[in-house]
Amino acid sequence: MTVYQMLARNARKYPDQLAISDDKQELSWAQLADQVEQLAAWLQQEYGVRAGDRVALVIPNSIAFVVGFFAIQRLDAIAVPINVRLTTPELEYILGDAEAELVLTSKMTDAALKPLVEQGLAALWLDDLSVSADAATDGLQEPAADTSSPCILLYTSGTTGRPKGVLFQQSAIHSVATMIALEMAMTPQSKLLHLMPFTHSAPLNLFLLAGTLVGASHVVAPTFSPDLLLQLVPKHQVTHFFGAPVAYLLTAQQSAIKTTDLSSVSHWIYGGAAMSTEHTKLVQQAFRSDQFYCVYGLTEAGPSGTLLLPHEHATKAGSVGRRAAFNTEVRLRTETGTEPRIGEPGEVEIAGDGMMQCYWQNAAATAETFTADGWLKTGDVAVRDEDGFYWIKDRKKDIIIAGGVNIYPREIEDALSEHPAVLEAAVVGVPHKDWGESVKVFVVLRDKLDDAQQTLAEFLQQRLADYKLPRFYEIIDELPRNASGKVLKHQLR
Repeated sequence: MTVYQMLARNARKYPDQLAISDDKQELSWAQLADQVEQLAAWLQQEYGVRAGDRVALVIPNSIAFVVGFFAIQRLDAIAVPINVRLTTPELEYILGDAEAELVLTSKMTDAALKPLVEQGLAALWLDDLSVSADAATDGLQEPAADTSSPCILLYTSGTTGRPKGVLFQQSAIHSVATMIALEMAMTPQSKLLHLMPFTHSAPLNLFLLAGTLVGASHVVAPTFSPDLLLQLVPKHQVTHFFGAPVAYLLTAQQSAIKTTDLSSVSHWIYGGAAMSTEHTKLVQQAFRSDQFYCVYGLTEAGPSGTLLLPHEHATKAGSVGRRAAFNTEVRLRTETGTEPRIGEPGEVEIAGDGMMQCYWQNAAATAETFTADGWLKTGDVAVRDEDGFYWIKDRKKDIIIAGGVNIYPREIEDALSEHPAVLEAAVVGVPHKDWGESVKVFVVLRDKLDDAQQTLAEFLQQRLADYKLPRFYEIIDELPRNASGKVLKHQLR
């Protein structure tokens, strides 16, 4: 089944059921399909969009984004969702690399695009979807895409360098959508709240498309805020929410959470990072729920990977689970390609039907990312404990090597999270003339702390070997993040 066929089937099967709502309107599945058909006809007639063309979306989460995305799929073109927070040079690079024929945007997010439009970039504003109401849909041919056709081109977050385009074919998207729908027990009665940007793989490939696959209802809003989460869950009786750990931590600090009815939610799902034991306890208490699911994977894998289930959090919070998700396999490998012993670090490798087709126009990078037997190398270093649970130690690129010894920033960050005054922390390596690198920590405090460096240093001395202890501390107001909530450590460095 293709992405567009998911929508078309719902229009036939659940024509009058609520498909999507925002703060302005609601659409049934039949109404959504009609708007998609009209916009697809307009894109074909006015802009000449054809199968295989790349069409970008620089639009926040909204009905307009969803209509635009499915209209691209209706034409067998390739959707290129792009982070709405990017600057003009960043947009120019991605649009040029993707060789995008057209950009769909909105007045809310067009500021950085305008200089490129003035230089000749074709753009269509979707603030008012009636722009395509007069399009003649009888000229549209039936979609010809099959399961091997490319459909989505997502650009990596670029936390370490230039973003790379990750190309997916229809079968991979169907695989990961099926996976998350099954693992998270989605049904036509489910209501999914989308506050994480559709320009990233999990919100789009997993939650928007898994919900569409089963005929669930979608609630969308342009951005995340704790207030919005607490407002929309009871208003729409949301059953599923996906967010980065920081979204839960920020919401847990809101006084309003104590009086907000969140009982409709059966699945609180987080990803992008694991949550430490202390943060898990804090969030579970604040949300008055133990129904938390950790999903681990990466864009190139669909995303798909492993899951930490609710009952496993009591003893294994901080890990990313014991088993691979449906349609997926996971393993660890050392630098020499062997399976590491229990507790010995190795790189996480993933295999399954949801893997990317390739990096866009980058055969060398694609070859480097896959093993000879077809497994995808994640770049994450992990250990497996005696119970079979995987614990991510760090990104291979983030490991600090001081005097020839590997230091894992994640271990230090987790230790700091146990201090009641610490909201979050990020550890990086900084150059050292004798040791190669030394450890520096950036700390965001929950509460004011007198002589913070001395207090935190003494706290860590009780928990970590001396060679792992940070030599430098810096207290900051917040950690720099990309739109999916990942900390931008290259900015800290």
